[in-house]
Amino acid sequence: MGELDSIFNPGSVAVVGASRTPGKLGYEILKNIIDAGFRGKIYPVNPKADEIMGLKCYHSISEIPDPVDLAVIVIPARFVPDTVEEAIEKGVKGFVVISGGFREVGGEGVELERRLVQAVREGGARLIGPNCQGINTPHIGLCATWPLSSRRGLVAVVSQ
Repeated sequence: MGELDSIFNPGSVAVVGASRTPGKLGYEILKNIIDAGFRGKIYPVNPKADEIMGLKCYHSISEIPDPVDLAVIVIPARFVPDTVEEAIEKGVKGFVVISGGFREVGGEGVELERRLVQAVREGGARLIGPNCQGINTPHIGLCATWPLSSRRGLVAVVSQ
């Protein structure tokens, strides 16, 4: 599984689009990662916040001073390709793009998805998504999906 370790066994996770507002996807994803007991470093990213849920918040992924293995992205589709390119420049190798608004909507979404996939391929990174429900790896406490689900165990599920 070596090539997918950045996604399924990361030491650090950035939640791009983290939110202070309960009910928003960026809030629920960050809360689930915290509540599931993720043992690695967690970095909320939101240009309008300095702290979310007691964690220092960064205005962009490039501001995070430490290495980031996985970026979970929950921002509008139009910002995703540039954000992924910025993250790849930082050294991020795993992406879970929960955001919708890509090929499934046609038009501009097709081009956004093309740019996203191209950035990931050229950067040698791995991608789950876009427009996915996230991931849940209970044995390491990584629940980057909604709602919080599953006990820790030895089973993982990847679905679309």
